[in-house]
Amino acid sequence: MSDDRLIVALDVPNALQGLQLAEKLGDSVSFYKVGLGMLTGGGLALANELKQEHGKRIFLDMKLFDIGATVAAAVRGLAQYDLDFLTVHGDPHVVRAAKEGAAGSNLKILAVTILTSLERSDLDDALMKDGAVPDLVTERAGRAFEAGADGVISSPNEAAMIRALPEASDRLIVTPGVRPAGADLGDQKRVATPANAVKNGVDHIVVGRPVWKAADPRAAAIAIVSEMQSPQAVQPNA
Repeated sequence: MSDDRLIVALDVPNALQGLQLAEKLGDSVSFYKVGLGMLTGGGLALANELKQEHGKRIFLDMKLFDIGATVAAAVRGLAQYDLDFLTVHGDPHVVRAAKEGAAGSNLKILAVTILTSLERSDLDDALMKDGAVPDLVTERAGRAFEAGADGVISSPNEAAMIRALPEASDRLIVTPGVRPAGADLGDQKRVATPANAVKNGVDHIVVGRPVWKAADPRAAAIAIVSEMQSPQAVQPNA
């Protein structure tokens, strides 16, 4: 029933609520994201329990950024949990260090390009170089791939441009900023529907609030999977 292209973000306050949500979703979801918001609420313990006791795949969204030695040490420690995906910022030195730390494990390193909550005015405030956001995202993705990233995080709007990069062959594109038609956008600014995201070439979509805020989270997850598997989601060259 599940489709592991859908990753449900467990953006709830603590591990107990996360486990309760996973129990409601049951076999409708096979892949979960645990992020910084739950780190102090037992997030690592929840990730380990869902992986080891419930057979779920786990995306640990830590967005690590530091000097190379620190990143490598952090990733080396996290790799012992036998999780599936880990995010780091997409700067090449960070990606290279993360790959060093993940050596010998199955942990895939995903590089964050530009957060999906940001637009050009936000980049101006952060003194980021000039250029259209899609172009900057694609450039950062290419550099992350060259540094060894197993995949990248981008909005679905840039996925097709990234997929067209020669360096993107056999690499993953994972996209937050996915909202079913009519859903509240929340703090996301560069969004697409699940069908459009898949059509643009993404491998996994990350959805949080439209699932866990729904009156029936299981039904919401099933509806998203159905849309991902619909004719409207077929990639042109698939």
